[in-house]
Amino acid sequence: MSTTRLFPLLLMAALALLTLWLDHQVRVEGGDHPSLRRHDPDYLVTNFTTTTYNRDGHAETELAAAQMQHYPDDDSTDVSGPRLVQSKPEQPRFTVQAERGKISREGDEIFLYDHVVLVRDAVGDEPPARMTTSFLHILRDRGLVRTDREVLFEQAGRALTGRGMEYHTDTRELFLHSDVRARFDPKKAP
Repeated sequence: MSTTRLFPLLLMAALALLTLWLDHQVRVEGGDHPSLRRHDPDYLVTNFTTTTYNRDGHAETELAAAQMQHYPDDDSTDVSGPRLVQSKPEQPRFTVQAERGKISREGDEIFLYDHVVLVRDAVGDEPPARMTTSFLHILRDRGLVRTDREVLFEQAGRALTGRGMEYHTDTRELFLHSDVRARFDPKKAP
């Protein structure tokens, strides 16, 4: 075989080997890349608001926070001073605030920590309600709000305390799990 025919074949083989070697050097295998071993944020957003819309184009959930940090190593998102407002059709609007929180990778779960306050607007003859706890887990797609911590539920003329709670936003059902105590004010005579 002549060198004029052999040179292009050797050049193509050398380029193919070089491409394989470069691909191997760039590829992150088993989390060995230094950026994946550290828990450093890849972006930071301050004073943000994000809105989720339903199929009809109406705003359903609004999440605002003083600061948001995203971490690529575990795809987690931390927020400072989060405030969530959920207003679904034919349901009372509720607002939740906390000192800090975490948002799941898909954004359908929100974990709130420290001085968590949930306020449900009045609906019909039912007055507004206020719930306080130290931790709250919100599953937006399932319409479920829950905690395994102490919770205080207050509404005009009554107060409930307990440990562990589930609140179904669609049906407005509240379940307290243990150590439940209640205080009901007597109704005033007409």
